[in-house]
Amino acid sequence: NKIVCYVALIEYTLPCVGYSLASLKAWKKPAVCLLLISNLLPALYTGLIHQRGTLDVMNHIQQLCVPSSTHLSPDVLFLMPCHSTPFYSHVHCPLKMQFLQCPPDLTGNKSYVDEAELFFSDPEGWLNTMLHTKAALPSHLVFFDVLEKEISSFLEVNRYIKSKELFHTHVPEGQVGRSICVFERKGM
Repeated sequence: NKIVCYVALIEYTLPCVGYSLASLKAWKKPAVCLLLISNLLPALYTGLIHQRGTLDVMNHIQQLCVPSSTHLSPDVLFLMPCHSTPFYSHVHCPLKMQFLQCPPDLTGNKSYVDEAELFFSDPEGWLNTMLHTKAALPSHLVFFDVLEKEISSFLEVNRYIKSKELFHTHVPEGQVGRSICVFERKGM
């Protein structure tokens, strides 16, 4: 297991580094400063910038809780990999929100496919099947930018326009994109 190897490496490396720093006389302060700075910069980046979009989008969604003449009864559909957002822990109002389901297979079925896997295998087909009536269409769609081109015709036909785009990461991979898009349905 990689995690066990990393933990063991850290357990053996830290005492060596500590011993080395204790035995340094002239280079002690520069070595400590170098170690602090080399750890502080990645910590600040990963804590404040990297993958921040999922928190920022929830702050944006929270604004839908404020009554408005344009949002009669807003509802939000998150088209993102499972557990991408903090969901109701950051939205403190009775706003209707849905996300792609991905419960574990407790039956042992080898051909089990959850809703998120079905969606990402054919995003536009899934949307056209699941949201086939105007009444089923949510007022807002939230997804990573990598999905925008795949579902662009669905967005256009159903009059969704981009209302917000939020930075998420400098290192996109797979279904997780560089930014998070919020699309709002106009002319409901």
